[in-house]
Amino acid sequence: MAVPDLALPMPRSRADCETLDAADPLAALRALYELPPGVVYLDGNSLGPLPRSTADRLAKAVRDDWGRDLIRSWNTAGWIDLPQRLGAKIASIVGARPDEVVVADSTSINLFKLLSAALRMRPGRQVIVSETGNFPTDLYIAQGLIAQLGGRHELRLVDRSAVETAIDTDTAVVMLTQVDYRTGSRLDLAALTARAHAAGALMLWDLAHSAGAFEVDLNGAGADLAVGCGYKYLNGGPGAPAFLYVARAHQPAFEQPLSGWMGHASPFAFDTVYRPASGIGRFLCGTPPVLSMVALEAGVDAVLASGPLGGLAALRAKSLALTDLFVALVEARCAGHGLALVTPRPRPQRGSQVSFTLPDGDQGYAVVQALIERGVIGDFRSPDVLRFGFAPSYLRFADVWDAVEHLRDVLATRAWNQPRFLRRQAVT
Repeated sequence: MAVPDLALPMPRSRADCETLDAADPLAALRALYELPPGVVYLDGNSLGPLPRSTADRLAKAVRDDWGRDLIRSWNTAGWIDLPQRLGAKIASIVGARPDEVVVADSTSINLFKLLSAALRMRPGRQVIVSETGNFPTDLYIAQGLIAQLGGRHELRLVDRSAVETAIDTDTAVVMLTQVDYRTGSRLDLAALTARAHAAGALMLWDLAHSAGAFEVDLNGAGADLAVGCGYKYLNGGPGAPAFLYVARAHQPAFEQPLSGWMGHASPFAFDTVYRPASGIGRFLCGTPPVLSMVALEAGVDAVLASGPLGGLAALRAKSLALTDLFVALVEARCAGHGLALVTPRPRPQRGSQVSFTLPDGDQGYAVVQALIERGVIGDFRSPDVLRFGFAPSYLRFADVWDAVEHLRDVLATRAWNQPRFLRRQAVT
């Protein structure tokens, strides 16, 4: 579905942006979210906003399912099936079959499960290939697993541009995040998966900054494994459960390292010997966090509401239009203040965020804090990255204009240069 074409003359005023908003076929999606008045929320790539339906769904789950029906709700409300049911919904967002995705645990724990299983599937191969700029938790999990396995394996870290050449016949698994959390640079999922397969390695993708932001086609790319979180573009709330994907062809051979009772073939038989469930269910471990999953399902359903309006393709088109506009306006209206774009300009290489740097990291942090005080919420990533996410379901073109105007004023007046903005908080 088409969205306003910003290959046409760039908007010259806020009124021009309002005209684009009036023609936006996705505009109705904004009403699905609770957005505080006067706030331009550019941090949905870190924590998605609250869907309007979440509170009512949680209230029902607490008041009726838990409060009235008590333990019966595992059967009557379908609590026991939530991991697979919700996984099937996410599968439609990431280009997988319904029985290839399950919701469980956190991204880090799921990554541990999949890396462990992948290394077992490639005995004799000792190398995990990743990039130096990968999200730290991914690297930490790989390091911890290698230590548990006695140090026989190697985590080979290379520059993002050198990943393809680093994959060789010693590589067991390639572990990459599709969209870089700092720069928004987007990797070619299909090409790198093909490169891993050509070397006989398995391909594991982290979709934390992909799922719900744009079209992902795991099956089309032939991906083996993937993980992703529920609290960014899927709007599941802080600490929402994560998901994992295992291609159907691999599931029978995958050995779950965390063999908890929910991954058992018959949990309520209470056998003393572990027998893995068939299919994706074997990647469960402990009891599912029902209330968190209820909240996540509301967020996933909000993403799926874009379906009649063009779905993820329409979301992607609008995301590109928003990020194009933000880059153009910042470079035109904030010139001379040291901002440098680190997000790729070519559209296929860009996720759904835009990042700039400032030469002085302390200034960059303070600029973000000054913007937050004004109601323009982005975030900062060390050492010097100002990061702005553009979730197309609820952001408007006028929001982009307003954000840039505030950024220009903060820089021009040096409003950032105050002690309260320079003082680092625990979460940046």
